[in-house]
Amino acid sequence: MKIDWKRKLTSRKFWVAVIGFVVPLLLSFGVAESVATQISGVIMSGATCIAYILGEGLVDAESSVNAKETDKKD
Repeated sequence: MKIDWKRKLTSRKFWVAVIGFVVPLLLSFGVAESVATQISGVIMSGATCIAYILGEGLVDAESSVNAKETDKKD
């Protein structure tokens, strides 16, 4: 079974699961709660950027394919 990484990296559920794993792990190692909160914020900010970049890339790729198909019909 092949993993669809584009879909995973643009999934908010995936990033919430990552945070759900990382934050309790940090807290169990004695990291301050405020630091764990900051780290979760950084992860979500990064996830938002990744999702945007991949999403825009997919839209641009689809537009390019559609433009090529339109050119072939003419």
